[in-house]
Amino acid sequence: MAVTKIELGVILEEHAHWLCRKGGSRASLDGADLRNANIRNADLRNADLRGANLDGANIHGANLHCADLYGGDLRSANLGGANLHGADLYGANLHGADLHGADLRSADLRSADLRSADLCEANLGGANLRSADLRGADLDGAELDGADLYGADLYGADLRGANLYGADLYGADLRGANLHGADLHGAELYGADLHGANLHGAHLPDFTICPEEGGFIGWKYADGAILELYIPEDAVRACSLVGRKCRATHVVTRAVISGPKKPAYRTRKGTRYIVGKETWADAWNDDPRIECTSGIHFFMTRKEAEEYGAS
Repeated sequence: MAVTKIELGVILEEHAHWLCRKGGSRASLDGADLRNANIRNADLRNADLRGANLDGANIHGANLHCADLYGGDLRSANLGGANLHGADLYGANLHGADLHGADLRSADLRSADLRSADLCEANLGGANLRSADLRGADLDGAELDGADLYGADLYGADLRGANLYGADLYGADLRGANLHGADLHGAELYGADLHGANLHGAHLPDFTICPEEGGFIGWKYADGAILELYIPEDAVRACSLVGRKCRATHVVTRAVISGPKKPAYRTRKGTRYIVGKETWADAWNDDPRIECTSGIHFFMTRKEAEEYGAS
């Protein structure tokens, strides 16, 4: 449904009366064709724009507080400085959109397409970005505190200086993302993919779960058995930002706690564990961005090793 400039003006005027409770009617533009429309600084609070085509529209500085933009087409739209606080943008197409400095607090952006979008200095605090596609998006200096980014695709995204305090990044794809100087305190990174991500100067969550000094006990599943390992005082050890597995340069197998009795226990890669003997890793990698890499892997609790063996 194409909407003319005159028709749009009437709809906006009626909506303004409705917002002031002076009669009028709520803007109903669901499915409307508003491509390249100029609604800069318009007051569209609580407006119905479900499925509307706003491709290339100028919406700069508009007030879309709690507006319904479910499934809308906002490709390349100019939403710089717009108020989208609490807006419904579930499944919306915002590919290449300009959202520089926009207010997206508590917005619903689940499964939204935000590829290459400009979200520089945007406020996405508490926003729901589950499974959103943010590949190549510019989030430099963005506020994402408490945001839900579970399973989001942030491949190659620019998150320099972004505030991700307490954000949920469980299972997110952050490969090649630039997180230089980002605040990740309290963020959930379990299962996230950080391969190639730039964490230089980033404020990281506390991820050290094994002792940094001294010897201690660890647990491992290998060849159908649960092994009790001793990590010696001189072993180099590391933890991961994205999982519960720890690793060390070498360990001593203390005992077989459960499982079949064998002269030696082998992992799928062929590493051997013999009770009373040391086992050394063939290579070592202390990169906290990666959970499964070079080193002798173990868990800090027997329960975790058993759950891993049963998985």
